[in-house]
Amino acid sequence: MNVCMAPCPVVFDLDGTLIDSAPDIHACVNAVLRQNQIAPLSLDRVRSFIGGGVDVLWTKVVAATGVDPSHQRDLVASFMTRYHTATSLTRMFPGVPEALGQLADRGHPLGICTNKPLGPTRAILEHFGIDRMFATIIGGDSMPEKKPDPAPLRAALAALGADPETPKAIYVGDSEFDAACAAAVPVPFLIYDRGYRQIPLENLIFRESFGDFEGLPRLIEAEALR
Repeated sequence: MNVCMAPCPVVFDLDGTLIDSAPDIHACVNAVLRQNQIAPLSLDRVRSFIGGGVDVLWTKVVAATGVDPSHQRDLVASFMTRYHTATSLTRMFPGVPEALGQLADRGHPLGICTNKPLGPTRAILEHFGIDRMFATIIGGDSMPEKKPDPAPLRAALAALGADPETPKAIYVGDSEFDAACAAAVPVPFLIYDRGYRQIPLENLIFRESFGDFEGLPRLIEAEALR
């Protein structure tokens, strides 16, 4: 039986899970495109490219705009100069601070495992004043591997004290990248159904779905007692 002994570590994805960062990412992408005389993309289009990390994002942007792929490296470099400080349009999803506070008060070690680069990850967490709530933060450039490879999540769980071989912990995310990563570890996966996923919910592996962070602590407590 996969029982989480209290306190059960809980690791979160970031973009599309705790924060709606698509408007800032969209603005940074379009600033680079305009600078290079390339037609901008819509918010919905850019949002659909988020989840796999910066390189995946720009591979999709380059394909969508018909840009010569040989220019991608320069475009990414230009994007990153903006992305490190892009916080003005990003919002936390409703109920996130309260849910994190409840989990921390109950003794759950909290962590972040995201494909977002570590610099912008720390910047946005500090911007919202929640960086100190997380005992470990694994970004998309913290390791050679990115999600859906399980290595980043395993590293986050190990840093929170979980058994590396049979971790008793919970992962919370919003996308197919997160679902596949959790299944590969494996740990139970709770999915925020208002995030950035591009695959129907019924086609993903998860323990529970939720659309309101108010109920997340209850879901985690129930999962920890399984």
